[in-house]
Amino acid sequence: NPFGGQTTLRFELARPGPALLEIFDVGGRLVDRVDLGRRGAGGHAVTWDGRDSAGREVPSGVYLLRLETDRRVEHGRMTLVR
Repeated sequence: NPFGGQTTLRFELARPGPALLEIFDVGGRLVDRVDLGRRGAGGHAVTWDGRDSAGREVPSGVYLLRLETDRRVEHGRMTLVR
């Protein structure tokens, strides 16, 4: 799963509802928080550009993601290689 400047994260919702994406560094610090708003049921994709919430490029490394909807929380990891 290593990616360069950006990556596309895909997820599915069984029913319409809000979605929130949070990205953390391996130290547990919040890097970026993206309110995805209310989404319809079905497949969705969001692109993360390897930048923090202030718009600065983050360094190469492993990042943890947390996708929260009104019904569940999913976790994943990704590796950014600059």
